[in-house]
Amino acid sequence: MARYAFYPGCSLDTTAVEYGMSTHAVARKLGIEFLEVPDWNCCGASSAHMTDHLLALALPARVLALAETLPVNELVAPCAACHQRFAGVEYELSRDEELKKKVNSLLDRPYTGKVKVKSFLEVFANPETLDKIQKSVKRSLKGLKVACYYGCLFVKPPKVFNYADDPENPQAMDNIIRALGAEPVPWPYKTECCGASLAMTDEEICTKLCNDILRVAKDAGADCVVTCCPVCQQNLDMRQVSVENKYGTKYRMPVPFFTQLIGLALGIDAQALGFKKLFVSPVKMLQKVGAA
Repeated sequence: MARYAFYPGCSLDTTAVEYGMSTHAVARKLGIEFLEVPDWNCCGASSAHMTDHLLALALPARVLALAETLPVNELVAPCAACHQRFAGVEYELSRDEELKKKVNSLLDRPYTGKVKVKSFLEVFANPETLDKIQKSVKRSLKGLKVACYYGCLFVKPPKVFNYADDPENPQAMDNIIRALGAEPVPWPYKTECCGASLAMTDEEICTKLCNDILRVAKDAGADCVVTCCPVCQQNLDMRQVSVENKYGTKYRMPVPFFTQLIGLALGIDAQALGFKKLFVSPVKMLQKVGAA
């Protein structure tokens, strides 16, 4: 059984409950064990790294140090912003021993680097798990056209991530979608920014960026935009009505997490995967694959 330290972060119990629901439901089906890091703290995204560099390193380093108490070799964080903070501290401290000492002086338990940071997508997109997913499909998603949206944080900057995917044209989520029987549509906005936390400070810019993404996905023939980032999902889903009102269009584009689609294909009930929590109704999409 594959086993990982699991960092839920702030989103999985608040704005992205359906991400957590579907992640754990799918993990149980696939025999993946996620051990939650004990006494975890906020990773610091997105404010800490803009105010205090040492604090921005110490916060994720503490979590990684706590993960070292678990019987695991790797840690995963479903949130793209959290993942970037963990990968960033791993990258910096592995290259600067003096900085590592400074950070450890702030921690109750020293960070050694024993537990490595792994991309959450890679948990499902590695060849062994992909094969298991494909063999476990109970409800093929054939006929569903999917725009795989990675956002700007899961694969960039490439020098920080120990991951072989193409930072400009990533394929991990596309390969997962193919294993489910669905069709990932080719489109050029896979890694464009959705505006992220600008939604709180400059809503106009965020609305424009979200409109661009939704427009291009619709033009590509997508039935839905699937993502792996809670912030991206929130902007494209919750703000979609605002986008439509401002630009005088109707997208009605569901924005599920990739784990929700995996769960559908594995035969898990849509309600158990949190589909009712989406702002944009997924009913037509679910009907298309016989899940409604």
